[in-house]
Amino acid sequence: MTSRVVLFILSIILLSACEVSAQSISEINSNQWPGYRGYYGSGVSLNSETPLSWDIDNSTNIKWKRDIPGLSHSSPVIWDDKLFITAAVSSEKQSELKVGRGIGSAPVPDEPVHEWKIFCLNKNTGETLWEQTAHTGVPKQKRHPKSTHANATPATDGNYVVAFFASEGLYCYDMSGNLVWKKDFGILVSGPFDARTFEWGFASSPIIHNGVVIVQCDVKGDSFLAAFDVKTGKEIWRTTREDHPAWSTPTIYYYNNIPRIAINGFKHIGGYDFKTGKEVWNLKGGGDIPVPTPIIAHDMIFINNAHGRWSPIYAIKTGAEGDISLKKEELSNDYVVWSISRGASYLPSSMVYGDYLYNCRDSGTLSCFNAVTGELMYKEKLGKNSGFSASPVASNGKLYFTSEKGEVFVVKPGEEFTVLAENSMNDICMATPAISENVLFYRTHHSLMAISE
Repeated sequence: MTSRVVLFILSIILLSACEVSAQSISEINSNQWPGYRGYYGSGVSLNSETPLSWDIDNSTNIKWKRDIPGLSHSSPVIWDDKLFITAAVSSEKQSELKVGRGIGSAPVPDEPVHEWKIFCLNKNTGETLWEQTAHTGVPKQKRHPKSTHANATPATDGNYVVAFFASEGLYCYDMSGNLVWKKDFGILVSGPFDARTFEWGFASSPIIHNGVVIVQCDVKGDSFLAAFDVKTGKEIWRTTREDHPAWSTPTIYYYNNIPRIAINGFKHIGGYDFKTGKEVWNLKGGGDIPVPTPIIAHDMIFINNAHGRWSPIYAIKTGAEGDISLKKEELSNDYVVWSISRGASYLPSSMVYGDYLYNCRDSGTLSCFNAVTGELMYKEKLGKNSGFSASPVASNGKLYFTSEKGEVFVVKPGEEFTVLAENSMNDICMATPAISENVLFYRTHHSLMAISE
């Protein structure tokens, strides 16, 4: 059996495991990576033969590398040969990031004028095709010492690219870099709900689906979920959310071929109708600082978060309706297939690859569950004293977990814990990588790199 046949069979198996819908599967071109964690927030590429190992110092398996100015945790997004990335560039010497655990949570003091930029690069060479400055000014909000003023990943549908800079605005460009429209939502205050003076920076990324831009703005004050026409910027609907600040990106899922939106939250995890914004279901009982994005697989919505009293993982049926909150001591009900009350990751999103759910805590503890039953297969440690913020990605039988120090652990999928390789990015790494046509695209503190055999 040839490697091409094996890859084709693996792609069919993984698509079946995701079970989004016949309609959405037909839309997938796995050479594209249109938003945060690719299609439907999965983090999975179906047909890329990405490398097991690389060496930056010796340029082994490094296709290209280029410096990116400013600070940003946004991930690369890709359509055909165009790669988009954002950054907030200081007019003075750029502040360094503080990473790791125990750095404190007080925001960075006032900062100078910044330029909020979007770059379009040739994904094959790293050459800049165009760049635009969306906004110039003093940041309207402070940031966490581990955060930036450009955390949200852009989104593209091949006709437009949308960049969300929170209090500095939402911007839509065509693929040639011409501004199509922009939106000002006022001041979006993101910080812990129980510390009024703390501002940590916004991080929820926009998504584009069927010509509609979806943004989740869970902030201090008037939280909302909203939909806009990608061509014109016209608001289609806006739904109020009574919740505390969250840093999670929404995810599209299908039930009976009807699109819905899954939202992570603290007081209000929920599902919404894509066309109207009407709430379909809700669940209470999450961690009080929700960061991970929901993921879809096996006809279920997997949601994890962690902070404060709770650190749950929920496996929720895509057909959920109404209030599906668990009663005290309950771990399942008619719509929650299985759950755990403690042990979920705080910052990284989970990932389903085949039959297994992988959950990497910010401490580097990796847990593997049977995605359908919730059975714990293993719980092991990645690295020794590493913090983890980036979410994992996967392709070609390899799972990539990246620490804040830039250590990349390549793990074998399955119920047994096996580290296949360890690589170094030689830099701080907070952003989740992208995958397209056999290439891993890594954004580090200072650079963007294309890694391939």
